[in-house]
Amino acid sequence: MRLNLLIIYFLPLLLVATSCREDELVVPTEYDIINDKPATGTTIRGFYLVNEGNMGSNKCSLDYFDYFTGLYARNFYAERNPNVIKELGDVGNDIAIYGSKLYVVVNCSHKVEVLDAHTGIRLGQIDIPNCRYVKFHRGKAYVSSYVGPVLIDANAPKGAVYQVDTLSLSVTAKVTVGYQPEEMEIIDDYMYVANSGGYRAPNYDNTISVIQMIDFKQVQQIPVGINLHRLKKDRYNRLWVTSRGDYLSRPSRLYVLEKKPGYNQMSVTDTIPIACSNMAFYGDSLYFYATEWNNFNASNNISYGIINLRTKKVVSTNFITDGSDREIAIPYGIAIHPESGDIFVTDAKNYVSSGTLYCFDRFGRKKWSVRTGDIPAHIAFLPI
Repeated sequence: MRLNLLIIYFLPLLLVATSCREDELVVPTEYDIINDKPATGTTIRGFYLVNEGNMGSNKCSLDYFDYFTGLYARNFYAERNPNVIKELGDVGNDIAIYGSKLYVVVNCSHKVEVLDAHTGIRLGQIDIPNCRYVKFHRGKAYVSSYVGPVLIDANAPKGAVYQVDTLSLSVTAKVTVGYQPEEMEIIDDYMYVANSGGYRAPNYDNTISVIQMIDFKQVQQIPVGINLHRLKKDRYNRLWVTSRGDYLSRPSRLYVLEKKPGYNQMSVTDTIPIACSNMAFYGDSLYFYATEWNNFNASNNISYGIINLRTKKVVSTNFITDGSDREIAIPYGIAIHPESGDIFVTDAKNYVSSGTLYCFDRFGRKKWSVRTGDIPAHIAFLPI
């Protein structure tokens, strides 16, 4: 009975979607029912998952899970926006919610798609070249950008961070940072930007750019490690940043930056000798996985773990405790439910076909899994 009612509810949307384009077929949304009920008093409605899709394939897609209906919607964007030609575009690199809007950073399409966070209906787009990640601060969105074309080039230009007004969706300012900037964080009106220099290999960048937000100027570059990528702040306003190394003799590392007593500037205080591809915080724990590529043997070394934020020590070498990590071919994304502590890990499989999203409880036991689009990567939780 419940499934029949759901079909009746969503059938009109399908009819609208398939009738709005004369020359292009809209791939209909697919639905799976997941038995994962919301906790009483929850403030989380559901979450969005952006699937990157292969570069050049125009297969970036959006999934949505609603805790209250139990519906996991695969390829959500196309059906909600049947008049948008080419749909989301080429390579979804980040996703975030700010206020009532959902922002999807589409790297090789050189744009940020802006949707209504509760309906998924497109509101507009922001044109930014080779855009990478998005952060928000005091009514503004900030987008990191490689600036130059998508191309390995020893002479690739320095990157930039673009400031965007979230009401008009227009670019209002731009500041130059290091080479090929990646993730960003903001602490005490200063933005920290991880510079990779990935296009200039083997001459990688090794700095974090510091931007003073009051006048939006780069005021410092902090040397850390080569080929930086992830940069996240914990509950103590410390920065955790990953170095991907050079995939040969210089391995991936995890660095900690904080302000020393009596100093007003961030500096590296700890180097943790582990590989780390991505991480997420919950309480006093940092959950991480590593998919470390090695050019010598042309293979990945995959690992999982937990670090205690207070001691900065590895306290577990696998946060998946029931052996189901053996099902995951290529871990590609991680997120933690801010209330329940459920751990989400995405699996890119072979990079060319549908991936899988896994949900584990906070004790590391598998609760459920579901098929996704190609290369599932980034999750944004939707408040009620």
